[in-house]
Amino acid sequence: MLNIQLDPETEARLVEILAKEKTTSDELIKRLVQERWLSLQPRKTIVERRGGHPEHLLEDAPPDLSERANRKKAIADYLKKKHPQYDLP
Repeated sequence: MLNIQLDPETEARLVEILAKEKTTSDELIKRLVQERWLSLQPRKTIVERRGGHPEHLLEDAPPDLSERANRKKAIADYLKKKHPQYDLP
């Protein structure tokens, strides 16, 4: 149970928010607490948001794939194989 005393200005704002969002004060407070709690949690990294590091990503990649020309050729070969209907250079 939560009992709070609001000044008239804050109470008027609360009434306006409740009317516009068509919700109860209980639901609004729950949502605000949840939003605030989430904002205090440590942010996930981009890798965490995407589901982690891919497994087996380069397991069968040739050892010289780190060279740009080899990467470009590998990508072109992959795209040609995946989309033969397009005439890729």
